[in-house]
Amino acid sequence: MGRITVDNLSKAYKQYPTRWSRLAEWTLPFRGARHKLKWVLQDINFEVAPGEAVGLIGINGAGKSTLLKLITGTTQPSTGAVRMTGRVAALLELGMGFHADFSGRQNVYMAGQLLGMSVEEIRALMPDIEAFAEIGDYIDQPVRVYSSGMQMRLAFSVATARRPDILIVDEALSVGDAYFQHKSFERIRQFRKAGTTLLLVSHDKQAIQSVCDRAILLDGGRLARQGAPEQIMDYYNALIAERENDTVRLAAVAGKVQTISGTGEASVANIVLLDAAGNTVEVVDVGSAVTLKITVAVKETIPRMVLGYMIKDRLGQPMYGTNTHLKDMALDDVGAGQQVVYQFHFPMNLGPGSYSIATAIVSTDTHLVNNYEWRDLALVFTVMNMRRPHFEGSAWLDPTIEIQRT
Repeated sequence: MGRITVDNLSKAYKQYPTRWSRLAEWTLPFRGARHKLKWVLQDINFEVAPGEAVGLIGINGAGKSTLLKLITGTTQPSTGAVRMTGRVAALLELGMGFHADFSGRQNVYMAGQLLGMSVEEIRALMPDIEAFAEIGDYIDQPVRVYSSGMQMRLAFSVATARRPDILIVDEALSVGDAYFQHKSFERIRQFRKAGTTLLLVSHDKQAIQSVCDRAILLDGGRLARQGAPEQIMDYYNALIAERENDTVRLAAVAGKVQTISGTGEASVANIVLLDAAGNTVEVVDVGSAVTLKITVAVKETIPRMVLGYMIKDRLGQPMYGTNTHLKDMALDDVGAGQQVVYQFHFPMNLGPGSYSIATAIVSTDTHLVNNYEWRDLALVFTVMNMRRPHFEGSAWLDPTIEIQRT
């Protein structure tokens, strides 16, 4: 079983004011250092237990790729250490070191041996590698004629030709088409069920939340936060919107951590789910009529106010979302001190399960322009199937069926 232990890991690069400073430091070492240290990672500590899946997220430049290079040994740390047990397969960069002038088949043999496979083992696995990559006759063409998607297909096929104890995947999968991404994540899920430890770097919220047990957020070269994937992704999205850590607030709601961000000109004062009789409910029957009632308190005058909501499942994946901008019902010139009550009426055509609602008070159709308030886990509720025939899935899409026999 694979285990990853990262202990006080830091990485710094030397920065010289000019190229002559570098030369002077080499030739005249007794004159002292001519460089400054640029720390790209500092004091990183975490452990990935055997069989656990951990997502690594952060904005560009946060240090994700450097951390993976340190973990896989392609870069040496300035301080600290990494310990791993078991067979490791890593897909860090597109092409995984493929030689452009060699054919795909030749590169498979080279890459496979770098992963610790023998020539005989690669030869035995070659039919499976070709079948999974699905690049056809291009397997015998030079890699230089491959598209980025074809390179990714072949690289992933080689890296996962046999189940590793530890699988490390960087953003390489993002260049693939939707079909191959689905196929790749299905293989990752199969490996997970068999006990493979997974470290995944991705900006894909659904990938992190559906595959990973835990998420780690890097910010400015430091480990900013770690926890449940939904909680960390909510915090990460708030950081992207705000770019200012002190505008992001956390609060405990229904046993989960609620993330609140925004400039504060308006705020959700109350949010409830009502049944057809107007009673507040926390448990809703599949297909029943409900009303989402949201009361917004306006603290400062807002030229244009838009309210949106998003229903998410227990993993934080979006089920449905809309806003008053998309419905052509935005409000202009909302004065300070006003309260605005919104009521959204709809049938609860969701499958049984636990759901949450996120709210956004903005000026357009996105919270990246004027984010007055973004509130994750504003409301948590449960859907139960009390009257409908049993069905599977996250949506109630009951069909009318016609059958003809001839």
